[in-house]
Amino acid sequence: MSQPNPYSSHPQPQQQGQRNLPQLHSNSSVVPGVAGAVPYSVATGLAMKERHPVTVWLLWPLITLGIYHLVWYYKIHKEMAEFDRRRAVPVAGPMLVLLFLSWTFIAPMVSYYNCGNRIRNAQRAAGLQASCSPVAGMLLMVVFGVGILYYQVELNKVVAAYGVPEGQQIGLRV
Repeated sequence: MSQPNPYSSHPQPQQQGQRNLPQLHSNSSVVPGVAGAVPYSVATGLAMKERHPVTVWLLWPLITLGIYHLVWYYKIHKEMAEFDRRRAVPVAGPMLVLLFLSWTFIAPMVSYYNCGNRIRNAQRAAGLQASCSPVAGMLLMVVFGVGILYYQVELNKVVAAYGVPEGQQIGLRV
């Protein structure tokens, strides 16, 4: 005799001696540390890496003759894409805009502005107040590249909200 599955819209037949277990969807999770907890739907992602803002802004770019800025820009976009998979975050595109269209001045400014919006969205997904200003970050990029410092400080707020090592699976709060 089969019993309807409370977690499925369609009852499934049950064979003799088989337990009726709830089916979890790919976006479902079980409450950690609670035995027999009922699954609930939650968005998940991977924790980002905390970086020292001055090292990212000044030290590594000086040592690598400016190449690290492109590496950093690629890495933060990759981490933001893995952090909140619900949003479409381009990974290589923004870095390629800086690499090939930096002579236009307008394209990098648009890319920096969009980066600020992505950081703001990551702050919201972490349950924080969105304190990153895309306009301020974009304008600070013109002043000795201080926007890198600003954006890294804002990203570190998201990292600090979770307090877990880089790459660990986390549940998004919003």
